[in-house]
Amino acid sequence: MDIFVERRGHSCVVVQASGRLVIDPGVYSDVPGALARAEAVLVTHEHLDHIDVPAVAATDLPVYAPAPVVELLRAAGAEPARLHVVADGDEIAPAGVAVRVLGERHEQIHPDVPQPANVGYLVAGHVLHPGDAYVTLPEGFSVDLALVPLGGPWLRIADVIDWVRQVAPARVMPIHDAMLTPAGAALATQWIERLCDVEMVDPGLGIPVD
Repeated sequence: MDIFVERRGHSCVVVQASGRLVIDPGVYSDVPGALARAEAVLVTHEHLDHIDVPAVAATDLPVYAPAPVVELLRAAGAEPARLHVVADGDEIAPAGVAVRVLGERHEQIHPDVPQPANVGYLVAGHVLHPGDAYVTLPEGFSVDLALVPLGGPWLRIADVIDWVRQVAPARVMPIHDAMLTPAGAALATQWIERLCDVEMVDPGLGIPVD
């Protein structure tokens, strides 16, 4: 099965496999472009840079997300029947695509800030989106493409490098970079390329990677 991944800004990506999935259509992303032709939406956590609640609530798409996200969408008027709560260890098939749900909590920003629920998604056994956490792959699993956060108040590039080494993907695609200048994003990717045995792919927004 051919799988194509395209960035739609910040943490939002479209994955085209046997169906077309959108992950994390947040307010820093091209939400209309991401949702066009989508068959299902996956959300990692409730922060607005990962879920544009009014935009997603206004669609008729099935949504898979942690319970706090589902509550936000229900409060915004989304039809409850299309909202699906997911948690660590779940195996789901939105739009016919096999997806494994990984992880439980957002990385810590500060001890005084509560850590919301956060899940990552392993899509079709090939593509890993961690949300805002360093999710752990189940034993025996490997990935071809890991989506790797570059910047955020919870992130330290040393921890990102250690996580990429642990996951050991064949390739990485940068995400979560809206808070960075182009120079800052370039520096982060250079450190990852220099210290991890991995290929960096970043063709630009809306351009699919096979």
